[in-house]
Amino acid sequence: MSASFGKVAVLLGGRSAEREVSLKSGALVLNALRAQGIDAHAFDPAERGIEDLVEGGFARAFIVLHGRFGEDGTLQGALEWLGLPYTGSGVLGSALAMDKLRAKLLWQACGIPTPPHELLTPEADFKAVSARLGLPLMVKPVNEGSSIGMSKVRATGNLEEAFALAVNYDRAVIAEKFIEGTELTAGILGDQPLPLIRLETPRDFYDYEAKYLADDTRYIVPCGLPPEREREIQALCLKAFRALGCSGWGRVDLMLDRAGQPWLLEVNTAPGMTDHSLVPMAARAAGLSYEDLCVRILEASHVG
Repeated sequence: MSASFGKVAVLLGGRSAEREVSLKSGALVLNALRAQGIDAHAFDPAERGIEDLVEGGFARAFIVLHGRFGEDGTLQGALEWLGLPYTGSGVLGSALAMDKLRAKLLWQACGIPTPPHELLTPEADFKAVSARLGLPLMVKPVNEGSSIGMSKVRATGNLEEAFALAVNYDRAVIAEKFIEGTELTAGILGDQPLPLIRLETPRDFYDYEAKYLADDTRYIVPCGLPPEREREIQALCLKAFRALGCSGWGRVDLMLDRAGQPWLLEVNTAPGMTDHSLVPMAARAAGLSYEDLCVRILEASHVG
């Protein structure tokens, strides 16, 4: 089985704001594949040209790049052009999932619940935005991940400052109504949603530090919902994943409000694979080891 994969490039690092997380994820994936006897090699596109994938005789690519130039469809397009099978979603699914604004617009068109939002600009009437959406708000760069550049805004007077932070990372910024309730995440592996994980943090929200650095973030699996309700939410997450054209594997983040209504937040098409990461945790709850998870992801690599 391992020999059938050929020489595998584990694409890690890259040029996005999430480079450090990607390096950690990639190192673990590399070790896991090698432990399964797979001829895997680290490949950092920030240090090597994409043509080296062909010249190096690679047969397929395991994408562990987070954020831009790895998770946004640009790399996927290059690999399609090279005819090199790769893991995760294709060009369209990757691009749509990375673009939080267009993902939300598409979900709205499909009747998939997602929190109300508005696009922010330097000329925006921040007071009016706060009045329309209500406080608190989440302010997010449209094309970033790992909560980079995000802020939770509790007072109208802080909205302009939050916008100024977010626009450092992307010209497009949205304000989104904050949903009070339970934060959940659903890993997706092939056509199968993994067990839901409930996230609890003493921080203001599940930010970069809570995701990757803090030791006081709680990950609760089983999530505590009745089994039938969990299956309903898993089905909704899979529907949201497919609506964006995503495939292979990924993670869907959502909130469950006080009334039990789910609200879809975003999809990650190349989620973290660190020791704090959620998809490996959900896979373990489903009886799948980290090494087996990596092999399953690699087995689904494709072109087109």
